[in-house]
Order: sequence, then structure tokens, then C-alpha cells
Amino acid sequence: MQNTMQAAAGTGGKPSGRWAGQHKVLAFTLGGERFGIEIGAIKEIIEYRALTAVPLTPDTISGVLNLRGDVVPVISLARRLGLEPAAVGKRTCILVIEAREGEFSLDLGIVVDMVNEVADVDGADIEPAPAFGTSIPADYIGGMLRRGEDFTALLALERVLAIPELMVPATRLNA
Repeated sequence: MQNTMQAAAGTGGKPSGRWAGQHKVLAFTLGGERFGIEIGAIKEIIEYRALTAVPLTPDTISGVLNLRGDVVPVISLARRLGLEPAAVGKRTCILVIEAREGEFSLDLGIVVDMVNEVADVDGADIEPAPAFGTSIPADYIGGMLRRGEDFTALLALERVLAIPELMVPATRLNA
């Protein structure tokens, strides 16, 4: 199902850089808030399934899943953003994306409460991320999609899913 998400009013400024032109954005809900990511970042969307816990991993890592024989770490995006994770429900799903750090790449799953839509977005409807006033780190937001009077935070996945930050253990064993 594909919907077109066009803002009622543009920003009045000319989009530049990353958001110039047309984009396809996957909008989803997490902790009651709407977020979005560019559809090109997503390899697939799968129904939530039981995960295998991995000891001594950061609390942002929910576990791993077997995806056609590959071990895929699954991130709690809510925890990563400092939000309270919702209970798993019928619409909870896992977005499988490819995270890159230099030459290294890794398939990661990110848990979202529900997928809302895939939308065609005009770069003119995307405003710069706010420097303050958000409950998540400002550098995690790549832009704000205006939809009438509402906004959808567009995540900067390269910052949210920075591999070195994700792999730091939450606790270390002391000898």
C-alpha cells in the first residue's frame, strides 16, 4: 500500500543537499511518535519474531534473529533513541537495513511499533532538524517533514546506527 504524503504548506526555502528533490520515505511509529527513513535504506520488512538474547550486549541490542541462515543483530530503536519501548503487538515489525562504517557493512534489524506508510516526499517540505527541544539527540534527526501542522522526524540512520557506538558492551566483567 502506497500513499502520497505531500505537505499542505512548504517551507518557502529551497531544499539543498541530502533532501533536494523527491524522496520515498517509510513512516513508522515508535513510542507514540512518528518517524521516517528513506526507503532506499531498507532491505526488507519482516513480521516481529522471537529473538535470541546475547549475553553482555548493550541494552539497545534486543538480540539476534536467523534470517535465511544469517545471524542479524536486532536493535531496539526505542532504547537507542532514549524512548520507552512499547510492548510487542500485532503490528510490531523489524526493518532490516544495511549499516555501513567505512569498508565494513552489517545487516541490522530495527524494531518499530508499526509501519504507517511509504510516502512520496518533496524535499521542499523537509525542514532542518531542530538544534534543541527534542527528546532524542539532535544529530540523530536528519530533517523534519512538515505535514500541515504536524512534523515527522526523519532519522539520520548513519548516526543513529553508528556501528562502533552500538557494539560497546553495557557492562564489563571485572576480574
